[in-house]
Amino acid sequence: MALADSARGLPNGGGVSPAAGPGSGAAGSTAFPEIVELNVGGQVYVTRRGTVVSVRDSLLWRMFSQQQPGELPRDSKGRFFLDRDGFLFRYILDYLRDLQLVLPDHFPERSRLQREAEYFQLPELARRLAQGRGAAGGGTRPAALHRDGSLCPDEPPPPLGSLEAESPEGGGAASAPSPPSSRSPSGGPLLTPSQSLDGGAGRRSGYITIGYRGSYTIGREAQADAKFRRVARITVCGKTALAKEVFGETLNESRDPDRPPERYTARYYLKFNFLEQAFDRLSEAGFRMAACSSTGTCAFAPEQGGPADDKIWTSYTEYVFCRD
Repeated sequence: MALADSARGLPNGGGVSPAAGPGSGAAGSTAFPEIVELNVGGQVYVTRRGTVVSVRDSLLWRMFSQQQPGELPRDSKGRFFLDRDGFLFRYILDYLRDLQLVLPDHFPERSRLQREAEYFQLPELARRLAQGRGAAGGGTRPAALHRDGSLCPDEPPPPLGSLEAESPEGGGAASAPSPPSSRSPSGGPLLTPSQSLDGGAGRRSGYITIGYRGSYTIGREAQADAKFRRVARITVCGKTALAKEVFGETLNESRDPDRPPERYTARYYLKFNFLEQAFDRLSEAGFRMAACSSTGTCAFAPEQGGPADDKIWTSYTEYVFCRD
């Protein structure tokens, strides 16, 4: 029976809260459904209850075996809610399924994932992540990047200007410094003067496109509308490394996870809804606006359940920023 399977192997029949009273252990073990829905930082996960309680004494084990469903926070749709990083929780859940740590290549969030493992009280996972960070030759260590965004070998390239011309055959005078090369050891271009560390920049050039779809109402009650500009989501398009450099932890990567830093994406979006906040971060990173475009459509408010004389406009706008 599924009911028996859900409680199999759990202490005290799955555990109950002290408020449940004596003699109610069987009811506590069967209070949770076999399939549970989790809302982790806005990302929805559906899994078996046996998966989330697979590691004894972890935070999830205590939540779903030692407490009652009514004691746990839920969202508006009845899902169990956890205020943690929804993108990184997928790796927590993968670990709980088979107790194996498998990360993609070029994974840049190892330290943050270790912090999540510590929060969920998974000491073995946290230990493996810490070992992986400290291993010099680990297979999951992300490759280094040239400032042009191209991947380079694990060995660091020689400093700029330190390369010397080879001596002519047969020896002779000491070699003289060669003129700076226009190519990096990996074949990509070296930094231009505007990108050099001496010039105070030390950052890659490139483009980032910011897009948003918003709505506003024009009509008799437009003056009183508190939601004149309602922004549903701000999208980010461009090179992965540039997007992460500018927006950091405010970047939501859940729709395009595991993207290597030298690749491009059009599926990132921001965790906030203020355009000016995005513009401020781009300006602080040295970007300037190069172009923008917008399209819009109109619908009468009665079709959307609003006042008869109002019109609802929806628009999609893109802003292109560049850094030389």
